[in-house]
Amino acid sequence: MTEREKMVAGMLYDAGDDELARLRRKAHRLCQEYNVLYEDDPAREELLRALIPDAEGDLYLQGPIYFDYGVNTHVGENFYANFNLTVLDVAPVEIGRNVQFGPNVSLMTPVHPLRWQDRNEHVWPDGRTALLEYAKPITIGSNCWLAANVTVAGGVRVGAGSVIGAGSVVTRDIPPDVFAAGVPCRVVRPITEADDIMLRRELFK
Repeated sequence: MTEREKMVAGMLYDAGDDELARLRRKAHRLCQEYNVLYEDDPAREELLRALIPDAEGDLYLQGPIYFDYGVNTHVGENFYANFNLTVLDVAPVEIGRNVQFGPNVSLMTPVHPLRWQDRNEHVWPDGRTALLEYAKPITIGSNCWLAANVTVAGGVRVGAGSVIGAGSVVTRDIPPDVFAAGVPCRVVRPITEADDIMLRRELFK
């Protein structure tokens, strides 16, 4: 297997691999080009399609944006992200339809070894060196809202229709149709018909 195949499969891989380094440089360059353009510049759409080729329908990323690879991220239609979206898509990142992110949302798939002896540069018997790490995928279900400053760790699935409160660090799966918040993020309560904004008459006065 190539190091890229190992990486996407969640296996231990060498992050210093030449192919992976080329893919990262390409993604970082596309992000940088995107970030210097005004939001009404039509060239931003072309850059996004090159960065995230597996994106469906309309998407709007306010910028600045930061992707490690881009090609490992799948985005459903009608995706919106506010300022400073960071996606370290070492493992696959799946974002459903009609998903919205507040500012400073971070999706972090990489997992680094806890022992420094494993985390530091590894030297093989033949003298070759490697930076060993692995990653776990992230899935954000359709119709989710992640508020400002939310961080999602690798291996997490956020169920469809759920809302994650500002500043949360999501380290475990969140079921569908709930409001969850905190560090670590925990379910606060279900989202029900009582949350229907049309019932809040004071908003229409």
